[in-house]
Amino acid sequence: MESMEALITQIQGLSGSVEDISHLHNLLKLTEESLQSEAPRLASFLGQLDPAKQSLGYLYILEAYTSAPISREQPSEFIMSVSTFINSCLAEQIRLAADKFVSVCKRFKDQVVLLQEPLRGVAPMRTAVQKLRSSSEHLTALHPDFLLLCLLAKSYKTGLGILKEDIFEIDQPRDFFLYCYYGGMICIGQKHFCKARELLRNVVTAPMSTINAIAIEAYKKYCLVSLIDNGQFSTALPKYTSSVAQRSLKNFCQPYIDLANSYSSGKISELESCVETNKEKFESDNNLGLVKQVVSSLYKRNIQRLTLTYLTLSLQDIANTVQLNTPKEAEMHVLRMIQDGEIFATINQKDEMVSFHEDPEQYKTCEMIEHIDSSIQRIMSLSKKLSAVDELISYDPAYLAKAGKERQRFDFDDFDTVPQKFNL
Repeated sequence: MESMEALITQIQGLSGSVEDISHLHNLLKLTEESLQSEAPRLASFLGQLDPAKQSLGYLYILEAYTSAPISREQPSEFIMSVSTFINSCLAEQIRLAADKFVSVCKRFKDQVVLLQEPLRGVAPMRTAVQKLRSSSEHLTALHPDFLLLCLLAKSYKTGLGILKEDIFEIDQPRDFFLYCYYGGMICIGQKHFCKARELLRNVVTAPMSTINAIAIEAYKKYCLVSLIDNGQFSTALPKYTSSVAQRSLKNFCQPYIDLANSYSSGKISELESCVETNKEKFESDNNLGLVKQVVSSLYKRNIQRLTLTYLTLSLQDIANTVQLNTPKEAEMHVLRMIQDGEIFATINQKDEMVSFHEDPEQYKTCEMIEHIDSSIQRIMSLSKKLSAVDELISYDPAYLAKAGKERQRFDFDDFDTVPQKFNL
């Protein structure tokens, strides 16, 4: 206990300048084993420190304290103390011991999930992500945990805020897989299918040496989301996809590929038959709800095809053509599509006739010009970033070594076309 009191005194005295904090960090590294042995008795010492000023020392003690098993009476107290620390700690100090901060935050996430109160963890975990990352382009080990809490709490809009930021720096590949997978699910929850498709494709096409469960589940959802958003799905992946993914992924997802093939026929009866055949599989994968949206989207696709052929059509004809049961169902589908901006039409309730129109957007309003300009600026910024990354890779020793091995042993362009004579 005397050594602990001495450590508290050192933490209080060495949490001011950068030099002092660096010295304190070295001291704390030497005390890790003793802190672990004292874990159950560290709560009282936390009260002697100010997490807003002595964040590094507080973090070391908090990490050791939370490593001990938590009793049934302690979870709420634990959650409150970690939340307070996350909200008040100094980012520049906790980044010095990022692994310990991540460890504390992951235990915090586990506790709110265990208590079935994920919403309590959403705001603190968002703050933790913001404090841990070096920039908005940095993917931390806490991003997936934050998105998981958003999913469990159904707080999708909160998760979307993080997903809007472009990522260029990744610490661990697994974090990237989970970030994109959970992010795709959040976008599905908000019906942002285009963004969901992008994120799920990132999982499927990411470098991998062996097939993993995350990639398999992402591929299943990628198939379904592609049908909803794009009306088609191809098993051919981009050429930069790893060979193991190109060879093996579809072997784990045959019911989904069968569904995509049925969808391409445009026949509702064929699609529904495929759904019924594989219903148990879709249900066990927790994808049945998404599959039902796929079926619904085929009705929409078929109605959209009618707009290319007809100027006016009765609700009865629409129902017959797209295989809906009644004109009323056809009317509900058309109304929903008009509301979502998927078609441009008017319905004459008296005659039960639908008139299809051209897209009224002239692409010359101030809002549209601002939107186009912001898109151009973003693309230009992305282009500069890609050029910088390409330059960095071009003289990276690991890349050069690998590229050198893969070159042909002899490059005849390096030799003179006419041999030179030796002067004897």
